[in-house]
Formats: sequence, structure tokens, C-alpha cells
Amino acid sequence: MYTLYTDAATNNDTQHSAAGILIVHAGKQQQLHASLPDSDNHYAEFHAALAGFDALLKLLNGAAKTITVQYFTDSKIVAESVEKRYAKHYQALVDQLLAKQAEFNLVITQWLPEKQNQGAHNLAQQALHEND
Repeated sequence: MYTLYTDAATNNDTQHSAAGILIVHAGKQQQLHASLPDSDNHYAEFHAALAGFDALLKLLNGAAKTITVQYFTDSKIVAESVEKRYAKHYQALVDQLLAKQAEFNLVITQWLPEKQNQGAHNLAQQALHEND
């Protein structure tokens, strides 16, 4: 099983956004960050999730169909939208995320409080400061 944590950070003045991605497997961590399209924080959280699953797919190099992923996000809108398979204003992003998740054997998406997502949060903040 792989565990994936994502978080987004957005500068409200510039709308610059960045993602923090933490992948954990077999006691080892891979810490990544990525620039995201300029947007508000809700869009950024969806883009961070997409970036996280892209990174995991790249890491697995074609073996995703056999892998179970436990996915953690501190974004309630992302977690709830994946669960419902619907989001009024973000449906295109929900559809993209569900398509990426469908490449795995099983994805268990769970919301967690921000204070429990510090690894991905700190990576997102670092990436945002590097880009601003």
C-alpha cells in the first residue's frame, strides 16, 4: 500500500499556488512540491491532488493497477467531492481526479485536519515561497 498526502498553498495577493506532495511506502518518504496554475485555494487543492496522483503514477511506472492508495487531504471540498463524485463548481477537476484514481486498484480518500497534514503543508509553503 502507498500513502499519499497533498496540500496546496496560495498567495491571496498574487493567486500563485503550489502543491506539497508526500508519498510514503515501506517506511520511506518521497517529498515533492510543484507549481500549480494561478487560482484560488479551492482550485489549488484539486490541482494539488492531481499533481500528487501524477507523481505517484510516474513513480509506479505502469504498475498502478495492482496498488492500493490511502489518500489524505486536508481539503474538505476535495474529499467530499471525490466521495460524492460531484462538485458544483469544480466538476471538471473532480472528473480528472476520479480518472487518475481509477488507474489504481483501490483508492481510499480521507479528510484529515490541517494540523495532521503538516508534511504536505510545509512542502507546499516552501514551494510557494520559492515561486514568489
